Amino acid sequence: MKEQTYIIKNQESFELRDIFECGQCFRWNENKDGSYTGVINKGVLNVKKQGEKVIFTGLLDGNIEEIVRFYFDLDRNYEEIKMQLSNIDKYLKTSVEYGKGIRILNQDLWETIISFIISANNNIPRIKGIIERISEKYGTEIKWKNDKYYIFPTPEQLGKATVEDLRNLGTGFRDVRIYETTQKVLNDEVILANTERKGTIEAREELLTLSGVGPKVADCILLFSTLKRFDVFPIDVWVRRVMNELYIKNKDESKVSKKEIMQIANDKFGNLEGLAQQYLFYWKRES
Repeated sequence: MKEQTYIIKNQESFELRDIFECGQCFRWNENKDGSYTGVINKGVLNVKKQGEKVIFTGLLDGNIEEIVRFYFDLDRNYEEIKMQLSNIDKYLKTSVEYGKGIRILNQDLWETIISFIISANNNIPRIKGIIERISEKYGTEIKWKNDKYYIFPTPEQLGKATVEDLRNLGTGFRDVRIYETTQKVLNDEVILANTERKGTIEAREELLTLSGVGPKVADCILLFSTLKRFDVFPIDVWVRRVMNELYIKNKDESKVSKKEIMQIANDKFGNLEGLAQQYLFYWKRES
């Protein structure tokens, strides 16, 4: 690995806070200068905005331009997507304007699976802490600029952990789920490379066979990993709330069913429902 730098200018739809704080990732942290540093692709990357420039500097295993363009989905026209969504109704227009700099990352599938199993009934600071401890205990250490970083462990590395080991890292009730999912992948009961080649429905069904992966977690994995499926609509408390307030208007929010929400999302947002969800979620949660 070697330190590399890549610079892009006048990149539309690219705001650091929108990308890294919208709930899709857990390995990125803000620095005092407003830049963000994250552990990705077997390396470490810092992202900084200076005027019209976005500066990527990192210690990476591979060509930084190729890694950055893929990871940040830079070859997709988000301006066109935002225009399509904004034309649906005033609510989408407002949410898109609020999160105008969001880009959906192409995160490692294995890491995304375990990360969102950990996310169940959890908050972001705690999720980040658990992932960091797992990475420090079982991942590979990288030293860069006098700091130590830890790559998320491979299935083989994480397979060394017992249920008790995972519990001692603060995973709570998720310890068994992480262990069982790791063993399934190691035993080739689920082959992740094959999952990427499947259609959304088939890939979702396969993810649901993993311990700790329910419908919402499966949809998050489909949306935020290299599977990159925009035709899913993860539903959590914030999404249920915003969909009820804007479209369903049931006085008792608890009576709003996921089936009802998904039907509205599919009818209104079509094959961009995953992106619509992210703009609505970020807008509602942050504002």
